[in-house]
Amino acid sequence: MTAVPAHSRPIRIHGLNDADAACAVATDLGVPLLLVSAPGAAASAGAGWFREVVANATARHPSVAMTAVLDCADRPGDALGALSAGLDTVLFTGRADVAERLADIAAQRGTRLLTALPQALDLRGVRDPRRACRDWLSGQVDGHVTE
Repeated sequence: MTAVPAHSRPIRIHGLNDADAACAVATDLGVPLLLVSAPGAAASAGAGWFREVVANATARHPSVAMTAVLDCADRPGDALGALSAGLDTVLFTGRADVAERLADIAAQRGTRLLTALPQALDLRGVRDPRRACRDWLSGQVDGHVTE
């Protein structure tokens, strides 16, 4: 299993608008970005959806050094699907023995499997996502932090 990327102030996104807001702020601040899907999004939205959201955000903000993580919760099939879909990094929070096998598969593909993340800013329901991202990425804590 892989350690959390060095730029470990994750932002949980729920769509392209959230990703766009986070990328715009990261561009303004000149900081790298760790984008994470909604919890368990692999089961509800799918790997293809997440890959497209990330691709669109990357195209709009090409200068951002971004790591994008699809949250697969404790579902190994979703994690395998995400790896097969070509995603670079997936989050799996299931059993440790299963995580070890998934990490081996990820390593063979040149991708990463995470089993935990630090606290994240969750943009669900945030009225001003750019401001929340700016506060979060600049080190100020606001009331929308989730684990």
